[in-house]
Amino acid sequence: MGRARILIIEDDRAIVEMLEYNLQEAGYETISSLNGRDGVRLAGKERPDLIILDIMLPIIDGFEVCRILKNDDAVAHIPVIILSAKSQETDKIVGLELGADDYVTKPFSPRELIARIRAILRRGQGQESGGKIRKGDISIDTAKHRVMVGSEEISLTLTEFKLLELMARRPGVVFSRAQILDAVSGDDTMVYDRTVDAHIKSLRHKLGSAKDYIETIRGAGYRFKEV
Repeated sequence: MGRARILIIEDDRAIVEMLEYNLQEAGYETISSLNGRDGVRLAGKERPDLIILDIMLPIIDGFEVCRILKNDDAVAHIPVIILSAKSQETDKIVGLELGADDYVTKPFSPRELIARIRAILRRGQGQESGGKIRKGDISIDTAKHRVMVGSEEISLTLTEFKLLELMARRPGVVFSRAQILDAVSGDDTMVYDRTVDAHIKSLRHKLGSAKDYIETIRGAGYRFKEV
């Protein structure tokens, strides 16, 4: 899989820059927002793998951001780590009851925060690896490498399966060819830029009546349709 993407919702630019540096050094991609309203919008648009959320934000505070996200089925599954100077026990309880996965108080250790992020992301991967992804008419069994379209099982190559799983996990997110190459290529399979389109074409053909779930975004890449 590709590098995990982390959304930072924090109004202190110095903290944002420090987080971006440390997270990128640890191998993560980052996107950021300086206020709660734009943070909610970015979460819905980008579908990050994890969100770092401050509480004392302009426009919409962090508690309200967390409540909005956890009540939106499209993004409710995204883990949230609250990162705040509010260190009272009552604040921690409110954040966790709203659905946050962890609560870290400022000042904080970047190394400890990254360790917490890794633990949460590992937990999420472990939960998904033995389950199924269901999007509209398509059902993907990630443990058995089986794909069903309606009641019919279809046969995919390893590369086609990886492509479908990659996009189905993050519907609505546009993947560039470079991102697809990074996510799909591995020790057991190699994919080259000029063959990405061919793999997509073959995958669509095999999906049959569900082929339109894979959308082409001209000049940008491909995405799995939101359903």
